Amino acid sequence: MTAFLPPLRLAGAEVLTGDGFDCRAVGVLSGQIVDGHGLPEVDLSGFWLMPGIIDLHGDGFERQVYPRPSAPFPLGPALAATDREAASHGVTTCYLAQSWSWEGGMRGPERAEALMAAVLDHRSRALTDLRVQVRAETHLVAEVPRLIAAVERFRVDYVIFNDHLEEGFQMRRTNPDGFAHWARKAGLAEAELAARMEAAREQTLAVPRALCAMAEAFDRLGVTYGSHDDPDAETREVYRMIGARVAEFPTTLRAAAAARAGEDPVLMGAPNVVRGGSQAGNVAAVDLIRAGLCDGLVSDYHIPAMPMAVWALVDAGVLPLARAWGLVSSGPARVLRMADRGRVAEGLRADLVIVDRDTREIAATIAGGRLSHLSGRAAARFVEARQAARMAAE
Repeated sequence: MTAFLPPLRLAGAEVLTGDGFDCRAVGVLSGQIVDGHGLPEVDLSGFWLMPGIIDLHGDGFERQVYPRPSAPFPLGPALAATDREAASHGVTTCYLAQSWSWEGGMRGPERAEALMAAVLDHRSRALTDLRVQVRAETHLVAEVPRLIAAVERFRVDYVIFNDHLEEGFQMRRTNPDGFAHWARKAGLAEAELAARMEAAREQTLAVPRALCAMAEAFDRLGVTYGSHDDPDAETREVYRMIGARVAEFPTTLRAAAAARAGEDPVLMGAPNVVRGGSQAGNVAAVDLIRAGLCDGLVSDYHIPAMPMAVWALVDAGVLPLARAWGLVSSGPARVLRMADRGRVAEGLRADLVIVDRDTREIAATIAGGRLSHLSGRAAARFVEARQAARMAAE
């Protein structure tokens, strides 16, 4: 892992603290935020200093592993590329959303276990706090013991339940071209994909017991778990009853309102905000944000959308900057009960993003007290501070 930054005092920036900004110095020492009094100073006047972005669900890394469906690349270099991309967009904690599905191939258990192992191996040299979120298809009943064992072995702390089976059958009926593309992406013939779907549907009666078994194991292991694409209040209630409290991408206003009524956090996609709506025709994330029904944004399929969504919300007058940034920092931290990050406060991890106020460029990212990205005017400021310290020492 890269070394900690030397002790520094970041001064002159407007610092996001709570619901507003404060012009005060922030110290960084041994990976933590400290008072900073007496430490060598970096002049950050003209910048905002924000808490690091926490991305709880992103599958954009699949493009690094499979730039083309038939052209896979090794996981190590793919993770390194994802790591650098995340850092350049202000992400300091990044959950890679990996499917555990009856589809097999790039979304099967073997690939999931390989990714979990690769992430653990990469952590020792990572720029970003990379983790794995498992997207568990509910009808893969036979592999439940294997999933629980993998979650424990690879120290996974976040699982989301998916049920895309009926969506697949509907696609086969109404969108044969889309179904053919899905099969090719999975490395399967269309008939083989259809056969896997039929086999999964035969497990429907066993799904409730499997879900309860996973919920019991995850509670024992301290894993946060939830559900994906809840279509209605009834579905959300079923998942809440077994302890799956996070509502990720509810597809309707009613499902999101049901989550809020049950005090379940709601996560939506940042690309949904940037593009002005859901690519799948579901509820618009902006509508949920306006209604106070969204606790955090995630990158989904596009990491750059995290900071882009913040500016989209600000420019449209939906939220002020402090609250919009909270949807990618303090909000996600609360969802996963990460008490050590998500805010700029003494004693917390030094997860910080330096944003140029003139250009809105993410000029620097500090993850766990380590410099993971540096560019633009901020780079010049850090160089100037180092030269000044050297001259003072001489």
